[in-house]
Amino acid sequence: MTDTASSIDIASLIDIENGRLSGKIFTDEEIYEQELEKVWKRAWVMLAHDSMIPRKGDFLQTYIGEDPVMVVRQKDGGVKAFLNQCRHRGMRICRVDKGTAKAFTCTFHGWAYDLAGDLIQVPRQDTAYPETFERGRFGAVKVPRVQYYKGFWFGTWDEDAPDFEEYLGSAKYYLDGYIDRWDGGMEQVAFHRWVLPNNWKFMAEQPTSDMQHSEITHVSAATVLNKGSDAADRTKRGTNPTGRQFFSDYGHGGAWYGEKGAEVPNTGQAMQRYEAQPEIAEMIARRLGDDREIRGHLNIWPTFMVLGNYTIRVTHPRGPHEMEVWAWTFVPKDAPEDIKDSIRRDVLRTFTPAGMFEADDALNWEEMQHVLKGRVARDTGYLYQMVGAPIQWDEGCYPGGSSAHVFSDNAAINMYATYLDMMTSDSWEELMEKRAQHRMGLAPVSAAGDRAEA
Repeated sequence: MTDTASSIDIASLIDIENGRLSGKIFTDEEIYEQELEKVWKRAWVMLAHDSMIPRKGDFLQTYIGEDPVMVVRQKDGGVKAFLNQCRHRGMRICRVDKGTAKAFTCTFHGWAYDLAGDLIQVPRQDTAYPETFERGRFGAVKVPRVQYYKGFWFGTWDEDAPDFEEYLGSAKYYLDGYIDRWDGGMEQVAFHRWVLPNNWKFMAEQPTSDMQHSEITHVSAATVLNKGSDAADRTKRGTNPTGRQFFSDYGHGGAWYGEKGAEVPNTGQAMQRYEAQPEIAEMIARRLGDDREIRGHLNIWPTFMVLGNYTIRVTHPRGPHEMEVWAWTFVPKDAPEDIKDSIRRDVLRTFTPAGMFEADDALNWEEMQHVLKGRVARDTGYLYQMVGAPIQWDEGCYPGGSSAHVFSDNAAINMYATYLDMMTSDSWEELMEKRAQHRMGLAPVSAAGDRAEA
């Protein structure tokens, strides 16, 4: 039993079979509180990358949901994470965004914590507290599960969550295509943070599923960028572009233009030339295999996003009507400086607060949120019926569910089906059973665990 027992029947607001969503799931305060409990306390969330905290004592502040979290490099090279809240009166233990420290002291009453979040000093403990007071009982609340994956650190509040790689499932193949291409790994070279007035699910949906908006929303920006920057010429996709969309069991999804051997990458031209060098192409093929020619956009549910030009971002919810975007520019660590600078400038022009694509997207989301203030608009809701391309599972070299068409709502429907299952499950065990039952494009699984004929 949680403290967010809801009077709202969330299942009545999400009609997966008919592709309809109520606008209420993007506006309602009670639903949002339930999301913090059922989604954000349960999912794996990206905390940091090695390049952000390279030395012992390095730390940064981030969030899991709305909870502030300290992520700290330990003396043994590992990473621990704990709630940035003093156990005494609830003040932040640390008030700066990042840095290097030997310990953290609350600026309210001076309780001090070590790098692991254990309480190591309490002012006047000997004279003002009873002898029974034990510092060991009042360390910061630890993030119980922290796991490392190819340069990134992820955390979850849920001790019963599956291991991170199991959580990734078939999305591992696609995520590796971005972050595991390089022998020398990746590093972040720029960071931007900003707030947008819209529900967090709008942005999560876009890299998961929505490639079509780029043909409409970004026409003007793409025209300008193609003429004046190092960005790829996106007009080469043609009027009926090939591509594919994928989705996996726990709501992850993505889409990309092009097919093997005929791809039009979404990265800058300098990056394309760099990857075309024989020794670089050989390295990528050795690490990923010949078939891993995948770009485009990807979202690991709920909001760990990788865009095709090496924008990597996490969005943090800030109530039903607002979200905070944290976006980093990543580059191959061993790439020449001119390549790194080309990637940095391409991201700066496209997916930063002043980026042209970002401004286009933000306007859409802001308008959608604003329209939902209307009572009729909220009840009318949204349609997800672009499902013309059939769903295939583990088709060819593409693991997971996928559609042989870049324009589809299948991955979005799968994302909201995962959301519905999370919101109506009280444990990971129950959630995993539901996800196995609700695999899109396949017949339901029987109580005995058998899948009926489709």
